[in-house]
Amino acid sequence: WREGLSDQGARMILTITQIVASRDWTLDVTFGDGSRRIYDVKPLLKSEAFEELNDIGLFLQVRNGGYFVEWPTGADLSADTLCLEGTAA
Repeated sequence: WREGLSDQGARMILTITQIVASRDWTLDVTFGDGSRRIYDVKPLLKSEAFEELNDIGLFLQVRNGGYFVEWPTGADLSADTLCLEGTAA
């Protein structure tokens, strides 16, 4: 298996090694394999699950859960989502 990926049965799970939240509501995500993606959270801020993150202070409190990121509000995003929907850094 590639570094940064975990073997869970027959599937590989992408892991997050670093997450940096910016004041423009983007996340700079570094994965275990060394790749980086920029994920723009702004489009999600209109949804009920993410609307509290319009408060930049709360948005900046993102926490790395290894296979996901989460905020104190309970909102979360999976590593797969961040990788697949993010843009190359």
